[in-house]
Amino acid sequence: MLNKKPRVPAPTVIPEQLIFLQGFRDFLIAQTVSPHTRNAYLSDLIQCSECCSQAMPLWSTDDISDVLLALTKQGKSPRSIARSLSALRSFFKFLREQKLRHDNPVGTHKTPKIGRALPKDLSEADVEALIQAPDTTTALGLRDRAMLEVLYACGLRVTELLNLRLDLINLKQGYLRIVGKGNKERLVPLGQIACEWVEKYLSEARATLYKTSTDYLFLTQHGGIMSRQNFWYAIKRYALQANIQTELSPHTLRHAFATHLLNHGADLRVVQILLGHSDLSTTQIYTHVAQLRMQQLHAAHHPRA
Repeated sequence: MLNKKPRVPAPTVIPEQLIFLQGFRDFLIAQTVSPHTRNAYLSDLIQCSECCSQAMPLWSTDDISDVLLALTKQGKSPRSIARSLSALRSFFKFLREQKLRHDNPVGTHKTPKIGRALPKDLSEADVEALIQAPDTTTALGLRDRAMLEVLYACGLRVTELLNLRLDLINLKQGYLRIVGKGNKERLVPLGQIACEWVEKYLSEARATLYKTSTDYLFLTQHGGIMSRQNFWYAIKRYALQANIQTELSPHTLRHAFATHLLNHGADLRVVQILLGHSDLSTTQIYTHVAQLRMQQLHAAHHPRA
């Protein structure tokens, strides 16, 4: 008889708190918060609730201090604690809007300082190797090649790529209409090579993956929309095939898009618009990557470096 794998107990949430969490979830949906952020906030709140015996809606400023201290003792990173604090701020904003509380116990707590991590630098040769890794003689390989081409050509977020619909892409004029964070729309040029691979995918592969009525551009082998996790697994698999040593992330090609544009002389504000950043300071992080790359090239090739 096989030994059954022990079940991992689910986080304990008392019924009273569950009601508030369900209401908070509905509040986030109404605020058009992305499903990824919504799930992260709910998970963070459950973790926070396990650090305090007091029911969450009744927390005082001192209770929140105790929770943050407990998270620190558990070894949570400053970035993780900052996200938990952001979740708490949103939760108590929800309580105030529902007239369930009139104070803000999170107001005096400052977000911990987070050092800005530089995006991983992927060379143009590595990008080329990664994009060419899929086997384009198969429908799934052709789909993946088209997805990688679009991702690098446009600097999209992975979620933006997966949510692309047929009505958002204009191959004749060569641009995409992207619905990004906060439902903000932007037009992004697609580029000739990416257009050609999307056309090839549409004419040769999508029909074989099409199972049910859907207008999503890139489909799974079952005809549905691909998850972030499955696409991330695919990228890691292709990176292994291409013998890429650099540590990758789901946004690797987005980072490469921005860095390579700046390396070739693109204006920072143009890159900001293409990436869909609301604040230029968010885009400026890529100038550090580009400068670092230039220093490395100078050191490697200048005779007096």
